[in-house]
Amino acid sequence: MFIQTEATPNPATLKFLPGRVVMAQGTLDLRDGEQAQKSPLAERLFAVDGVAAVFFGHDFVTVTKSGGEWQHLKPAILGAIMEHYQSGAPIVVDEHRDAAGEDGDEFFDEKDAGLVETIKDLLETRVRPAVAGDGGDITFAGYRDGVVYLSMKGSCAGCPSSTATLKHGIENLFRHFLPDVREVEAV
Repeated sequence: MFIQTEATPNPATLKFLPGRVVMAQGTLDLRDGEQAQKSPLAERLFAVDGVAAVFFGHDFVTVTKSGGEWQHLKPAILGAIMEHYQSGAPIVVDEHRDAAGEDGDEFFDEKDAGLVETIKDLLETRVRPAVAGDGGDITFAGYRDGVVYLSMKGSCAGCPSSTATLKHGIENLFRHFLPDVREVEAV
């Protein structure tokens, strides 16, 4: 098994490409060892000293470090991913979890349902594919009074360039297509 690695815009996060599907549907963002209990692979990764967060996308795993140098962490992470796939264990144990790994706590006024549908469509078709390329994900959290609230996951969470992505990229895109949108905020 050959696992490729790619840098992400977040220097604390590396993207690992195992050459196979990781999550057939949705994504999963795990921020600590307790959350990792739902995934044998995440448990292996959190056992590596210095791993702070794990994110599963369709065909990639991003790992965020809390400290240390990638040159020391990378071999242990590659080993954990390889061991997991050789074991034949599933990625996620609880098959009944939300397929998108989202909390489902969206908020918006019913009168804005059409606008929210367009926001979600723009996210799905224009934003999420680009963000997945950088090892992360952005999902809709809510809309109120001209402000779109988005949840940033994977390499996007805590990335130094995420504010620029939100303000100069996504906000401009939404404002171009949807004049009612004034601002985009991360939650």
